[in-house]
Parts: sequence; structure tokens; C-alpha cells
Amino acid sequence: MNNNTQESKIQLEYINKCTELVKEKYEKAPAFFIQNAGCQMNSLQTDTVAGIVKRMGYTEVSREEDADVVIYNTCTVRENANLKIYGHLGHLKSIKKKNPELKIILFGCMMQEPEVVEKIRKSYRFVDIIFGTHNIFKFAELFYDMLLSDMQIVDIWEGTDQIVEDLPTERNYTFKSGVNIMFGCNNFCSYCIVPYVRGRERSRNPKDIIREIESLVADGVVEVMLLGQNVNSYGKTLEEPMTFAQLLQEIEKIEGLERIRFMTSHPKDLSDELIEVMAQSQKICKHLHLPVQSGSTRILEKMNRRYTKEHYLGLVEKIKAAVPDISLTTDIIVGFPGETEEDFQETLDVVRKVRYDSAFTFIYSKRTGTPAAVLEEQVPEEIVKDRFNRLLKEVQSISAEVCSVHTKTVQRVLVESVNDHDDSLVTGRMSNNLLVHFPGEKDLVGKLVDVRLDTCKGFYYLGEMVASIRV
Repeated sequence: MNNNTQESKIQLEYINKCTELVKEKYEKAPAFFIQNAGCQMNSLQTDTVAGIVKRMGYTEVSREEDADVVIYNTCTVRENANLKIYGHLGHLKSIKKKNPELKIILFGCMMQEPEVVEKIRKSYRFVDIIFGTHNIFKFAELFYDMLLSDMQIVDIWEGTDQIVEDLPTERNYTFKSGVNIMFGCNNFCSYCIVPYVRGRERSRNPKDIIREIESLVADGVVEVMLLGQNVNSYGKTLEEPMTFAQLLQEIEKIEGLERIRFMTSHPKDLSDELIEVMAQSQKICKHLHLPVQSGSTRILEKMNRRYTKEHYLGLVEKIKAAVPDISLTTDIIVGFPGETEEDFQETLDVVRKVRYDSAFTFIYSKRTGTPAAVLEEQVPEEIVKDRFNRLLKEVQSISAEVCSVHTKTVQRVLVESVNDHDDSLVTGRMSNNLLVHFPGEKDLVGKLVDVRLDTCKGFYYLGEMVASIRV
């Protein structure tokens, strides 16, 4: 038995211990509230924590006021995310005055910042547990200690090489699931705090990934999202190296799995091998999120992105040649320190040449603790806002044109939910990640169906089902 397997057994024992303590403490099933902030990796870790708490006998509620335990998974990509947590804590202070037995737990990226932890210890002493990103697998053990003590528990690790599997999780969907394939980041983009709070890259053993996906498929999952800060660098830390492209080929062999998605892809590591695998695959979705951040080579260098505008455009050209129907999406930052109008025009040029299906556009936000935060030449706010608005207009105009090309075609759609606004409709997602709304019953959720796309509404379609495939 390896150390990680032993650790998972230990934590399952702590879950059982907590279950017994909870039965002793509460006459009826206690409640918990959990809130996630941040990326899809955060969301997956939130699902694990929720699964563990449910295993202990707690039921989930939608309001902090109704809970016996409140849990926040924090994000720290932007300082505004930190401010929101402090706001939540102010609200919780008043709730805890009315209910002194309330337990409050903070974990995740924000807790990896020493100054944050110190502030919470001094100013928010009513918080019961504080832990970070590296020891989430220890959650049940920390929870057990909390149930036996009134002391504030702070357990922050600077890093870890441990990857602990087989902990309970609470999936939001029965038919699709995220799967972590690696943790951490080695890229150190100058504007980003993630490498400092997530630690260095470490890849999961491919056999463990395959085993997890096989288990998910046996439980009804037809689509997986492979997650990592930079999936393209997967495998570099393994004893027996394996590329991300090779991992995808192994995952494709899993019977019953219909769709494979992944994010995020760093352009500097996207290989010809990966492009070839995507072109040949029957299961990899025709969607690639490829963050460009800026179209200016000069700004890209200041961002420490380690590719040029020319390299990025060449990469896009190769991808489109190999996968002609690929949907490309991206992230773009406007107003990075030192960005001139000429630099911004380079970004617009990339947008026009690539013609993204959609783009996540951001105004540069100074993040304390990153190299970019101390750069001179911070761009005036009014100039940044003007550039942002011009970029958004360009992106939306092109996206509307690009997305409309599928009108009157029949596309395979995975139905994800009953429509939020009209319960006579269901909502599904095409391989290229675009949404489709069409008439259908609730029992279609989780099924793959063929839909004729009648009307394009810019970022989604209205259509009509022509056939369904039961999976």
C-alpha cells in the first residue's frame, strides 16, 4: 500500500469518527452551507468537501443563517475576491452572536497568503478552521479536531507532493464531471498569484486518472472535463513521463465515455502531437480554450507568457488546419502596465485574425504579491475602460458571425438541464461548447440528442430535436 492510499484510509476513518460525534451532538441531522469561489479546480475541491460533510450526516442548506457549519472555498486571483470574504465574515459575526454553536471554516487559495491568515487570526477569531490548498485531503481530520475543541485551528502547508485519491465527493451532475489530472503551476505569469498559492506542478498517475474516469462512467458519466492550471505540461513530474496527448489517447479508449473536454491550455506548451490527437479523436470536443492575454509581443514578454504574437497566430493556423470545425475561445487582459494604444491595436489584430467564438475579457487588476503589481506605467483608468469597451464590441461582433455558421445544421447535443426561464425547453451543449435551447422533457437530461439549429441568437441557438441517443 502506497502512502497516498494509506492517507485516504486514514481520512475515511476520520469521516467515520466525525459521523459518530455528530450523532451524539445533534438530535436531528445538522445542516451545512458551502460556497465556492474561483476556478473549476476550486469547484471540484468544493464538491469533495461537500461530499465529506454529507457523509458525516450533514444536510446542505442554501442560507448561512440556517446552517450549523458554514464553509467558504476562497479564491485570491483578484484582491476583490479577498474583500468579498471579509464582507462575508462580517455578516457571519452577527449570525454567530445569535448562534454561538455555529462553526465557520475557510480554506483554499486565499488562505495561502500569510498576511490574510494573520488578519483572520487577529480580527476574526470566531473562525474555527483555516487551511489552504495543499492539505484539502486532511479536511476530515481537521473537522474531527474542531468537533472536540473550541480552539481556532490553523493548518497551512507551504507545499506538498501528495496526491490523495478516493475521498467522497458530491457531484453536481450525474452525467458529467471534472477530473483533476494535475495540480499547481510553474509558469509564473507576472500578473498571477496562482503559482504562489497552488504550488509547483505535480501530475497524477495516469492509471489513477483512468481508474477514476472508468468509475465515473460506470456511475453514468458520459462527459469529463480534464482540469489543470496548464494541462499541456501534464506528465513532466511523473517517474515514467507521459505527455498530455498520450494521456488523452488512453482516456479515449474508455468504453461508455462519449466526450472529453480539457482546460486550461497554455500556448507555449501546446504540441503538434496534441493537435494531431485532437484531429484524429472521436471523443475530444471541438473546443479549445487558448488564452492569449495580449496580442502585443512586447506586453506578452512583460507578462512572462513565453510566446510571441507570431507564435500564437501560427499555432492557431495549425489547429484550424487540423481541426477545421474547432471552436476557439480565449482570455484577454486590457490595460496591463505599459500597454500603449499600439499594443492594444495588436490585440485587436489577433482578435480579428483568429475570430474567436467567444472571449473572456478582463480589465487588468493589480494583484499585490505579483511582479506586475510594482511595475511603473500603470495605465489610466479612463483609457483602460475605453479600450475594454472597444475590445468587447469587436469580440461580440465577430462572435455573433462565427457562431451563426451552424444555422440549419444538425448537431449532437448533451442535454444538461431544464431551461431556467421556460420549463417547456431543455438546454444542452454542443461539442463546440455553444448552448442550445429546444423543446423537450426533463427525462432528456444527461442524454445525447440530435438537434436541428433553427435560429442563432448570438451566443446560443434555438432548435428542434430530430433524434435522441440513449446513453
